[in-house]
Amino acid sequence: MLSMTSAVSPTTPSQQTRTPYLLALDQGTSSSRSVLFNRQGEVVAMAQQELPAFYPHPGWVEQDPLQIWTTQLATARMALNQAGIKARDIAAIGITNQRETTLLWHRKTGQPLHNALVWQDRRTEPLCQSLREEGFAKSVRDKTGLLIDAYFSATKIRWLLDHLPGARDLANRGELAFGTVDSWLLWQLTGGKVHATDVSNASRTLLFDIHRNRWDPELLAAFDIPASLLPEVRPSSNHFGLTQPDWLGEAVPIGALAGDQQSALFGQGCFQAGMAKNTYGTGCFLLMHTGTQAPVSRNGLLTTRVVQAPLQSATVTKAPPEFALEGSVFVGGAVVQWLRDGLRAIQSSAEVQALAESVPDAGGVMMVPAFTGLGAPYWNPEARGTLTGLTRGTHLGHIARAALDSIALQSTALLQAMNRDVRQVDGQVDGQVGDKKGDHEVRELRVDGGACANDLLMQTQADLLGIPVLRPAVIETTALGAANLAGLTVGFYGGLDELQTQHRIDRCFEPRISRDQAEATLARWEQAVRQATAL
Repeated sequence: MLSMTSAVSPTTPSQQTRTPYLLALDQGTSSSRSVLFNRQGEVVAMAQQELPAFYPHPGWVEQDPLQIWTTQLATARMALNQAGIKARDIAAIGITNQRETTLLWHRKTGQPLHNALVWQDRRTEPLCQSLREEGFAKSVRDKTGLLIDAYFSATKIRWLLDHLPGARDLANRGELAFGTVDSWLLWQLTGGKVHATDVSNASRTLLFDIHRNRWDPELLAAFDIPASLLPEVRPSSNHFGLTQPDWLGEAVPIGALAGDQQSALFGQGCFQAGMAKNTYGTGCFLLMHTGTQAPVSRNGLLTTRVVQAPLQSATVTKAPPEFALEGSVFVGGAVVQWLRDGLRAIQSSAEVQALAESVPDAGGVMMVPAFTGLGAPYWNPEARGTLTGLTRGTHLGHIARAALDSIALQSTALLQAMNRDVRQVDGQVDGQVGDKKGDHEVRELRVDGGACANDLLMQTQADLLGIPVLRPAVIETTALGAANLAGLTVGFYGGLDELQTQHRIDRCFEPRISRDQAEATLARWEQAVRQATAL
């Protein structure tokens, strides 16, 4: 069921001339987007359509699978029209997607059984608690690198099988297919000819052994899920088939699938252990590449597979699995939305930098934006947001500055936790990793996402981390990662070295304060966190 290698089919110069573009289908939680890139990795055209979500009950989050498909197809057509090109001008398509969102559909008709259960959906928490109490947590963690949580796909599949009339019988007869959004789009694009996923998406299901590179029979039994539902797992850069000619006007090769955060890591050129990226969106997603080592975090972080690119050496018959540590900040850019919509301190999010720069610093104010609890490395769902250090001299400028500081402070705590986990591995003399402590600690942080455009936030991040923060010229790194993976599949690019030379930096933010100053600020932050978690 698992293909370990990816054949590369180089194109001839004449083919390269006819197919000068790569198309990325970027299917996210709030929208479907399509981004067209040229050979230099520059954005040529981009189209986007919003994607609504439904909330049938508190904690339930669903989306219409057919809307996911039709909006994604519509944006692909719009991007081609915007650029004035035809399908024949596209060398390959790469798909990147919201991870963990779960769908079931009929194999014969391609029709979905139910709305997609979105990654944010919490309806299966009672099942997760039951599985924890039954003692499955360690086995799941050892094999998948994940925690038993409603966030991931397995309990969502189980819920659909248990609650949709006739679903389990259909599944047992092999008449149903499961997929995350990548598999769903691939099925639709190929007219039902290909049911597959990639290692980065499979590793987010709670069903995939990230060390043995396979669906795990014991996990399938624990979650009571038939193996017949599952897609074939392939490398992320792979020949996944051809689109139906009707969709874009001609058949186009599909050359990549990748979960959004791993795709962004690849799009940032983080190909080696010790390289890390942070995506600043509503929340923040920080991934550190750990190479062939899969550290077991002592700080509540997740271990996940990175994308699997084509082999670079003809002497190697199969690529060893590579991994990343992952952690998330629940409230990143959302704190700016709160300033706008809650406090009404600003009229638009773009105003926050000017307001924060109206003061030299936060004036001793600390904000802990634990509006929905605290994520890694604290993992305290009961924490609540706090503002500390207020005086009669405090005004909105200080609060705005503290709000931006909180994004950088949370991300700093996360990266420090990752470095602690990596030091544990680096200190082991096992012949597989460096023997000197700190070999794989992060030396620079690559950033993307909407909030990385805020210069003050990026400078604060560099100051607190004490390492350079690099903002790329192309911030559409999630889409770029999928496009680059597809380009490798069809020989559009010669290898990772060529992609690395294309990575262009818009600005490098160097630390400007002493480590003593940074450590003092971080100590005040940890004190503020203790206050927020003591409520």
